[in-house]
Order: sequence, then structure tokens, then C-alpha cells
Amino acid sequence: MAVPAAVDLVDLALKATAAYGRPDLGARLEHTRKRLVDPDVRVLIVGEFKQGKSQLVNALVNAPVCPVDDDISTAVPTIVKHAESAIAWVVREPEGDGTPQRTEVPVAKLAEHVSEGGNPGNRNRLSYAEVGLPRKLLQGGLVLVDTPGVGGLASAHGAATMSALPSADAVLLVSDAAQEYTGPELEFLRQAMALCPNVACVLTKTDLYPHWRRIKDLNEGHLRAAGIDADILPASSSLRLHAAKTQDKELMAESGFTELIQFLLRRVVARADDLDRRSTSQDVLAVADQLNTGFKAELAAQENPERAAALVGELQRAKARADELKQRSSRWQITLNDGVADLQSDIDYDLRDRLRATGREAEELIDAADPADIWEQFSEWLHQQVSSAASANFVWAAERARFLASQVAEHFAEGADIPLPDLRFDQSQSIAGKVEALAKPEVEKFGVGQKLFTGMRGGYGGMLMIGMATTVAGLGLLNPVSLGAGVLFGGKTVRDERKRLLAKRKNDAKQAVRKHIDEVTFQVGKGSRDMLRRTQRSLRDHFSSLADEVSTSLAQSVLAAQSAVKTDTTERERRIKDLKAEIARVDAMAERARKLAAGVAPQAAVAVGKAS
Repeated sequence: MAVPAAVDLVDLALKATAAYGRPDLGARLEHTRKRLVDPDVRVLIVGEFKQGKSQLVNALVNAPVCPVDDDISTAVPTIVKHAESAIAWVVREPEGDGTPQRTEVPVAKLAEHVSEGGNPGNRNRLSYAEVGLPRKLLQGGLVLVDTPGVGGLASAHGAATMSALPSADAVLLVSDAAQEYTGPELEFLRQAMALCPNVACVLTKTDLYPHWRRIKDLNEGHLRAAGIDADILPASSSLRLHAAKTQDKELMAESGFTELIQFLLRRVVARADDLDRRSTSQDVLAVADQLNTGFKAELAAQENPERAAALVGELQRAKARADELKQRSSRWQITLNDGVADLQSDIDYDLRDRLRATGREAEELIDAADPADIWEQFSEWLHQQVSSAASANFVWAAERARFLASQVAEHFAEGADIPLPDLRFDQSQSIAGKVEALAKPEVEKFGVGQKLFTGMRGGYGGMLMIGMATTVAGLGLLNPVSLGAGVLFGGKTVRDERKRLLAKRKNDAKQAVRKHIDEVTFQVGKGSRDMLRRTQRSLRDHFSSLADEVSTSLAQSVLAAQSAVKTDTTERERRIKDLKAEIARVDAMAERARKLAAGVAPQAAVAVGKAS
């Protein structure tokens, strides 16, 4: 939900920019207002296979919106948000460069589209499903995203989830109380902390495992050892659903959902409101400063006409410096262009290096065993390694891009406090769904019939060769020596054929691995390059707009200062009075902006028992 005070302040600033003839400043505020009225605060629900993610979402909204089954898992992400009445859609992936297809479906039949039972392997090529519910918990803009967990956090789904983290406002890692955290879960948390501002852990199914407190203590120890600062919130979805049905407050408290909902409302939604307040305050203060530049310059010239010439000279020099910022040869432009070029090269090298190491290890595993015997475990291992490499590469790219943005800002203002644009690094559509699964090589059958035929063919040749040789000694073509040789030659031929087929299987498996890694390198590399180009354009447009605003303000200041010299005494006194009044109005708007940033977001009143 947009902060009303922030929206009112932006509307006031928009009126000011229109009244003072500064449409360039109004464009920035229009973007600010658009961001404010977007109520979505996205929370990703992530975790390994069958950890209770879907049931957790159902318990939070007190409705069976996500399918829950002991054997059937979620196939596509499900987005749950507020609506006046219950409604659901499925969104299909676009064909080519087309737009996604959005289709309304009955809420009761949503499971047929989002679960592995009704949509195995996402054969319907759905991007996601969306559900709208009339729930108080969601009224503030909270959006819950139930992500697929098939294959674990190091799977392709895990890589897609990782690449979506920068666009999320919070992440809940779901793990049940059956066991302590695994290596992939800790690695996921470590990477998530680098990409998302709010990360928490939910320990589910506490009603099924009496030893859940011991698991919680162990998990807290793992987090401390890994240097991860994240809360662990124990919860029982079953108790929460039963408590909501019976309106049992004690059972609600025992379920652990009181603390979980407190976290979502106070740490996620309230922080999003605080961020809106700070960013709005920053934008309005920048606009007020630009508006006051011209007024203050003219006021100084009107009050001290003898200093007008020196003031005009100072303003003209400042405008020249501002104009230099718009040139491609300016320091920030060079930093941006060189930084993106270096970053593209480094990221591409990092990805290729990670995948080449995975490829070498995969070939060693293939050399050590028969691919036909280990293929299922091997393909799962390879998917995990490749996805982990892609995720780590993406995290590093996002961190480097943010560092580059700070360098550009520093060089633009040479140490001044310059706001950075809202950088988004969501490239989940670049990773998810575009890389096909590892193709299983065709295995030639070598059963009893084939062995018998191959042995007879080799044995016949050996028997004939030795039999012909023994005829010199007066023996018949068929004799014990030739028959024994036939058996030996036949056995050797079978062994040689078995070795040939094994070598062929290994070679085919290696070729499949190389092809898969090459495809991943191509697709993920393309996604990273696209992300960096979007970042480059965002930074270029943002700082170019700032340079234009400063240049325009200074140009108007020069004209105002020059015209001030030509006014007579009576007109000068009236103009000084008007200028002070205008400055006071702009200062009052700036003071409202400062108070908005200083205001503490009110604590969300949580009626947990009535959250549904």
C-alpha cells in the first residue's frame, strides 16, 4: 500500500514543477509516483523438495490456494496477492518475441495447472500462476510467491529462484524439522543475503517432530558458523489452519505464525514503506534544491546588484562544468563504459571457468564408471553443479554491477551524495526454461541374443583359421584344437564388443555433457550480458538526466541573475519580496520531505487470529 504522506508530497512537488516551468524535474517525480502507487511487496518462499512451502502459503492466507500432496510437488511458481474476490490466472510463456498469454482459471482447479500431477515437467510451458484473495494480511501489498523446489536449491529451479532474488523484497527459506540445514541450503542463504535485503528461515512441521527445538539450535549454530545473520522462525502450518478454523488463540500462538506474520508486516511491509519514505524524500529534496537554485541566484543579484557580474560569472562556470558531465568524454561516462566492458569480460570468464571445471570433473566420473549404470545420479549431480555455477556467477555479477554503479556516482559528483537508480537484476527468465535438460545418450542393447551372435561370428572365424592350419598336420577341419580356438576367439570377440560399446557410451555421454555445458554457457552468458546492458542504460540515463537538470537550473539562474541588473529600485524591492516568498514555499516543501524521511514507520497492528 502506498504511503499517503509520500504520495501527497510527490503530488505537491509535481504542481511546483509545473508552476515553475520545469517539466524535466516533473519526469523524475512521475517515476517516483509510479513507484509509490505500486503496492507489491514480494516475498519469495523457497526451499528444498517437500519441505512444506505450499502448505506454509496456504496457512498464511488460510486458503488452499497451493496444491499440497505427499507425492506431487509444485511445477511452476504461484503468486498470491490481494484482490476483492477470489480469482486465479495462469500465464504461459510467449512464443518467440510475443507477449505472455494470461488465462483466467477457476481457483478450485488451479492445482491442475501448477502441480506435477496436472502439469508434469511443466509441459504446458507456464511461466507462473497468479491468485487473488480478499485477505487482510495481503491488503498492505504483501505478495507471496510459492516457488518450485523439485531437485533442491542447487537444481535448475534453484538457479532460477536465485536470479529472481534481487527483485524480491524478502525471502523465506523453508526447511522442515526433520533434519538440520544441508550444504546447499547454507550456500543458498549466503548468496541470498548478498542479493536481498530481508532473509529469514522458517522451520516447518514442528507438530510432527518433537525434537524440533534441537534442530533449531543446531541450525542456529550452522548459521553462526557460516556468518549468516538470519532469524529462524519455527512454525506449524497444520496447527495454524486448525487454529484459524476453531479461533483458538492459544493454538495460534503455539503454531508460531504470530511471530512469522509479525516478521512479514513489521520487517518486510513496514521496511518497504520506510524505503518509499526515504526515496521520496530524497527525490523531492533534489527537486526543491534545483528549484531554489534559480530563485536564490536571482535573489542574490537583486539584493547585491554590484555583485551581479561576479555572480553571473560563477554561475556560467558552474554551468560549463555541468555541461561537461553530459559529454561522452566525461569521467563518469568513461568509468561506466570501461567498467561495463571489463565486467562483461570478467563475468564471461568466470562462468566459463566454473563450467569448464565442472566439465572436467564430469568426464572423470564418466571415465570411472559405466554411464548406463550411473546416469540418473550423474545427471542430477551435473544439473546441481551447473546450476550452482550459474547462480554463483549471477550473484558475483550483481555485486560487481552495484559496485560499478557506486563508482560512477562518485565520479559524477566527485564525492557528493548522488542518488543511485533502482537497479534490478532479475534475469530469471534468462535462466529458467531455456536450457534443456541433459540428454541421455542412446544405449545399444547387448543382450543374450546379441552376445551369442557376436560370439558365434568371432568363434567361426577362429575355428576356421585354426582348423585350416591344423589340416597341415593331418587333422580334420573340425578337431579339438580348432573347436577350442573357436571358443576362445568367440569369447574375445564378445569382450571386445562389450568394451567397444562401453567406450561408445562414455564418448556419447561426454559429448552430451559438453553440449549441455555449451548450451548453458550460451544462454546464461547471454542473460548476463543483457543484464549488464540494462544496467549500463539505466545508469547512463539516470546520470544524464541529473546532468540535464543541473544544467537547466544553472542556465535559468544565469538568465535570472542577468535580468536582475536591469530592474529599477521599486521593481527590485517587489521582486525581492516575491523571491523570498517562493523560496519559503519551496523550503516548506523540502521541510516536509525531511520530516517524511525522519518519520518512523508505525508498528503494524497485527490481529493474527483475524489475518484471514
